[in-house]
Amino acid sequence: MSKKIKQVDLLIIGAGVAGLTAGIYAGRLKLNTLIIEDEIIGGQIRDAYIIENYPGFSSISGSDLIDKMQEQAINSGATIDEFDSVVSVKLTDNEKIIESEKNIYKPKAVIIAAGAKRKELPIPEEKKFRGNGIHYCEICDGHLYEGKHIAVVGGGSSSVGAAIFLSKYAERITLIHRSEYLRADKKSQEELFNNKKINFLWNTQVKQAMGNELLESVLLENVNTKENTELKLDGIFVNIGSVPRTAMYKQYINIDSYGNIEASETCETNVKGVFAAGDVRAKEVRQLTTAASDGTIAALMAEKYILQQ
Repeated sequence: MSKKIKQVDLLIIGAGVAGLTAGIYAGRLKLNTLIIEDEIIGGQIRDAYIIENYPGFSSISGSDLIDKMQEQAINSGATIDEFDSVVSVKLTDNEKIIESEKNIYKPKAVIIAAGAKRKELPIPEEKKFRGNGIHYCEICDGHLYEGKHIAVVGGGSSSVGAAIFLSKYAERITLIHRSEYLRADKKSQEELFNNKKINFLWNTQVKQAMGNELLESVLLENVNTKENTELKLDGIFVNIGSVPRTAMYKQYINIDSYGNIEASETCETNVKGVFAAGDVRAKEVRQLTTAASDGTIAALMAEKYILQQ
């Protein structure tokens, strides 16, 4: 069956903080706005146990924040199509065609806010033990490890937050980090270091996962001495960074060596009428507030572009 061709003013790819913010503004500007999301609305931030640095909320969970933003975007006039994946794009100054699994869209302007996906643990056994000891969502799977020994891999804000959250279930947590210092904010670090359930392995990386059907232990390597040790545990939660979801656009859009979309302060890319917002955009700082800022700017500039046409 042939796909329907649909005309919209603005197509936003991705329903994270950047995409939803863009949808709020675009809807209020009376643009015919569609947000398409191939996974669950909110992306990675929906899994955040607690957020304490988003203006207006001294403390809020990621899911609650996203629910509020989703409701606001819909009330502003944007339409959200969840679980619809983009399969191909054509992005030129004169023509923009986005084909999803459901439809073919011909928007006047496009905002790419596809976000990033978590990096996988770089070991051969990752696929064997994924879901059977190796996990990427502490909120989804943390309850499976009541009274167990687990590890959290990583040293940024996400890994620190994961370790603190998982301490409500696990009896013992080992935080494994390939450096000797954490990148999380000082307040979170203080809470982490004061948690008696959590111990630390610095300058260490996971080299191998072992077990039959379920994970039973990991082989660790000290990055300085190259010494190997075995650590028996029941599960691993991985937070080692993310990769921007931009591969589909590199035929048309300028992308840097890290996979980020190059865009100006107006969030416009090298293709007129195509904008980038959030974690896909090349920039120094990546926070929820900068994603919201990108979404705001991209929507306002998209309206300006559409009116000029």
